[in-house]
Amino acid sequence: MADSGHFDLRSAALLLLLAVLAVIPLYGDVFYTRLFTRIMIYAIAALSLDLILGYGGMVSLGHAAFLGVGAYTVGILSLWGIQSAFLSWPLAILVSMLIALVIGAISLRTRGVSFIMITLAFAQMLYYCFISLKGYGGSDGMTLAVRNSLAGLLDISRHSSFYYLVLVILILIFFAGHRLVHSRFGMVIQGIRDNERRMRLLGFPTFRYKLVCFILSAGVAGLAGALMANQNLYVGPALMHWKQSAEVLVMVILGGMKSLAGPILGAVALLMAEEVLSNYTEHWMIILGPLLILVVLYGRNGIYGLLGGARGNG
Repeated sequence: MADSGHFDLRSAALLLLLAVLAVIPLYGDVFYTRLFTRIMIYAIAALSLDLILGYGGMVSLGHAAFLGVGAYTVGILSLWGIQSAFLSWPLAILVSMLIALVIGAISLRTRGVSFIMITLAFAQMLYYCFISLKGYGGSDGMTLAVRNSLAGLLDISRHSSFYYLVLVILILIFFAGHRLVHSRFGMVIQGIRDNERRMRLLGFPTFRYKLVCFILSAGVAGLAGALMANQNLYVGPALMHWKQSAEVLVMVILGGMKSLAGPILGAVALLMAEEVLSNYTEHWMIILGPLLILVVLYGRNGIYGLLGGARGNG
């Protein structure tokens, strides 16, 4: 089973590394602080996808829909003059979860390719829906005047403060995810992934378990979207596009499914590779593509497996 009941030291080292990296930009260019803030936000999104993909066996190509919904919730509330993070961020989570309830109630009645295509279809529907909303920028999206406020507790308009806030959120989600996947609920979800028919025969309402897992995953993705809106001070429909879903999916597979550290490693590796390679050539995907293929072919469980962090199923 991925991630044994004992807390993995590699995971702790990874989070410590992210904290240490925050110190370097404070003495130099703000570019690095913004870069690693972006990486951590995508790590949160990848963690949310791994909950349904790695642990639940639900391959979704529409996960970016919840990123976009979370971001747009913050953007629309900001347009209405509501700047409080204590209101905007919980609402971003709630709206994402409500939409996931509708999407999940329909898509989870299917499996395999059908499930993939239905989640993709819903995401594209939302994408074109927000393109048509001219009052909120249409295809151009809309800008936020300022970042959300935390009632004077922390000034997240400063890049370093926002970085540390995102880091704390990432750590909290990591620990919450660790508790969840090793709880009775998490064990049932993994059992459904391995053999749904058997779990159903044992008396577990598998559809409900999968739906709850799907909704929780969407809530975390919605929070990532809210953070993304604050990071970029911009919200656009491209956040919901299937390419965004595919990018997050690649992060999970690259880092290692069925492990909580894997999606974080995948986000760091993919975005850092993109940043470095794009400085040398505009055709950086030609270089990155074969590297991804090698990791998938020879890494039993992505980067996490290559580092020796995976045992059993990874």
